[in-house]
Amino acid sequence: MTDTTSRAPQSRPGYDAPAERTGWTGWVIFAAVMMLVIGSFQIIEALTALFRDTYYVVGHNDLLVRVDYTQWGWIHLILGGLLAFAGLSLFSGAVWARVVGVILAGLSALANLVFIAAYPFWSMTVIALDVFVIYALTVHGREMRA
Repeated sequence: MTDTTSRAPQSRPGYDAPAERTGWTGWVIFAAVMMLVIGSFQIIEALTALFRDTYYVVGHNDLLVRVDYTQWGWIHLILGGLLAFAGLSLFSGAVWARVVGVILAGLSALANLVFIAAYPFWSMTVIALDVFVIYALTVHGREMRA
């Protein structure tokens, strides 16, 4: 007798089924925690720029982009708050949080690159952390959904 049932797989591996959690899920948790830390760093930079702009040795005219430290303070404050919020949301494994996290980490790296003349060590530290966050979210972010 001939078997007429379909032997086609019901779901395509890697597309419909969620990825299984592995040890690499720790990278996404690391990224979430680092986003909270980076957001806090950005907020500290912002408050320093807003309330004590004479703290920075370099004048605002010597920055890569010539803007007042008050403007930089607001940029860092908004960016820091958004980073911290996205970091908290990342613990849920939401795809939108990963996408927003990568975008905000990229913007944070750019903002600190422009701010590097004012506070080089701090800016380079935040840029390095941003790169680790982008790596963790793009390479291992899918595993957090499981």
